[in-house]
Amino acid sequence: MTVTALVEDARPVGRPLTANRLPKWAPAAVAAGSIALGCGIGAVGGLASHLQWGLISGLLFLLISYTLSAQVEGRRQAKDRFATSVVWVAFILAVVPLVALTVYTVQQGIHVVDGNFLGHSMKGVIQSGPGGGIYHALIGTLEQVGLATAIAAPIGLLTAVYLVEYGRGTLAKAVTFFVDVMTGIPSIVAGLFILSIWNLALGFSYSGFSGSLALAILMMPVVVRSTEEMLKLVPNELREASYALGVPKWKTILRIVLPTAIGGITTGVMLAVARITGETAPVMMLVFGADSINNNPFEGPQQSLPMYIWQQYSQVNNDFGYARAWGAALVLIAFVMGLNLIARGIARWRSPKGGH
Repeated sequence: MTVTALVEDARPVGRPLTANRLPKWAPAAVAAGSIALGCGIGAVGGLASHLQWGLISGLLFLLISYTLSAQVEGRRQAKDRFATSVVWVAFILAVVPLVALTVYTVQQGIHVVDGNFLGHSMKGVIQSGPGGGIYHALIGTLEQVGLATAIAAPIGLLTAVYLVEYGRGTLAKAVTFFVDVMTGIPSIVAGLFILSIWNLALGFSYSGFSGSLALAILMMPVVVRSTEEMLKLVPNELREASYALGVPKWKTILRIVLPTAIGGITTGVMLAVARITGETAPVMMLVFGADSINNNPFEGPQQSLPMYIWQQYSQVNNDFGYARAWGAALVLIAFVMGLNLIARGIARWRSPKGGH
């Protein structure tokens, strides 16, 4: 047998590693062709919803990508491309509604938001007429969210410290279970609980503080969960080194553990604040709303941005109310977006950095 025959016999069976590959521009070309074909099918089929056109284009992109890759690159590489395509389609399906919502809100509300809108309340303003603003709602939202944070953040932080550093046995498991249950509790349930206990049983009147209590209940499990995960990321070597130097456990937690995890803890608190800022149901039940400025959250009804939006948009055939609602929605989105950006900035600032 010749050497050439031996080499040929030694070649692996199946598709070689140097098989043909699609060019780098192929996915973009397939995506463009799928979009064009999907829009054409939607138009010919009389589908009025652009969402249906997009879904058809996504399915065509997956089908064409897999088929083309299987013909050129082989089934193994085609499966990899198919999985990648599914991820991209899922990403686009998640991003497009968010971008569309943001763009539409900006288009509807940007012409309303100005100094007069931000600096005036609705006192003396006819609901069906022009004018008015969100100053009273801004004050109410800031005070209610601030009080809820002052209540929930310390309790959530201490609960997380207990679960990570001290919690053992049945009590810790019970606390963890109820925290998990509270994470998914509907906001209306928290509002009903505070209404029954604080307002009806104890006799307190409607106020911003009542709404803050319900918001604190919604915020607490988020703070506990995020803080718990951040504390678990602190290396045990730091704790053991502190104990070896004779430092008591409480001081180790205060001086070593918490400062190490403070970036993640702050980020979790900021995200929890963003989560409760847009809640409407507890505010409707407990704060009751007001057209004038109320700087005292402990007495009398008070306005908030979510409730202001609902009140303005609930007026039928009122273009001025619709405009004010979209303006307030834009301010609320900007506020929540700002909180998320601050949280990301803190996380990046406090994240561990490699040195040389």
